[in-house]
Amino acid sequence: MPEEADEPGPRVVAFGGGHGLYASLSALRRVTSELTAVVTVADDGGSSGRLRGDYGVVPPGDLRMALAALCGDDTWGRTWSQVVQHRFRGEGDLSGHAVGNLLIVALWELLGDTVAGLDWVGRLLGAHGRVLPMASVPLDLVAEVELDGEVSTVRGQVACALTPGRVQAISLVPPDPPACPEAVRAVLDADWIVLGPGSWFTSVLPHLKVPELADAMHRTSARRVVALNLAPQPGETDGFSPQKHLEVLRAHAPSFAVDVVLADTGVDGQREELEKAVVAMGARLVTASVATSDGSPRHDPRRLASVLSEIFHEKR
Repeated sequence: MPEEADEPGPRVVAFGGGHGLYASLSALRRVTSELTAVVTVADDGGSSGRLRGDYGVVPPGDLRMALAALCGDDTWGRTWSQVVQHRFRGEGDLSGHAVGNLLIVALWELLGDTVAGLDWVGRLLGAHGRVLPMASVPLDLVAEVELDGEVSTVRGQVACALTPGRVQAISLVPPDPPACPEAVRAVLDADWIVLGPGSWFTSVLPHLKVPELADAMHRTSARRVVALNLAPQPGETDGFSPQKHLEVLRAHAPSFAVDVVLADTGVDGQREELEKAVVAMGARLVTASVATSDGSPRHDPRRLASVLSEIFHEKR
């Protein structure tokens, strides 16, 4: 499969953040050029957290990663992908900042428009698709965490990801944030939407807690794919089976309809229980070898692209 789609392909909107969204976009850019990424904006750690605190902007880090994933596989694309992902070293004020984060925030200051700034960065990078924030304001995650039978409330994405115990549920502050209008329009115009893989509570589920976005995901005529993670994530989904991920999704968004659940063949030992959970959602299960061959719990972009292409063209 080529590194970039040769034809326009279906209109696809991918939801997520961080490394999970990077993986899905690295695959989807091989399938279609009609691609939009809708990205979480609740990060409060590292370079993103510092820029968010200093400038009051939505955190740029996950947006930067999505743009890097969409860079072309030519010299220009590979070079700019490395540049925007580069972090300054040393002990100075720039230490730890990613170049792309600074570039994005600079364009936001100059243009006064979040979406226009991201579009300009995309053009500079030669990105094969568009990157949009899921909300127009920075958000805080609030998690209910269970530890030794006691449930406590933790606020902040970093705290939610690192706190001991098992995350039970998440909500957003503010609870009714304004969705990015361009993201809502992309969902309504889509042929397919893809949710996951990624950090289930901090990158995947938050999209379904933005009311306008969740409503668009409900009203759209697009078909919906949920791509399951390859393994539980320490600190977020310890001990989760594949079907538990779906049960949590249903609990957070009972009206969210799913057409296809995609899982790696590694779930075959739990296939019967997973199949029951998938059918309960009104979906069908597709399993395929989508993991990298080195045994690590990472999706292989080419393998994932091949399976998604078959799903989109109804060959699976």
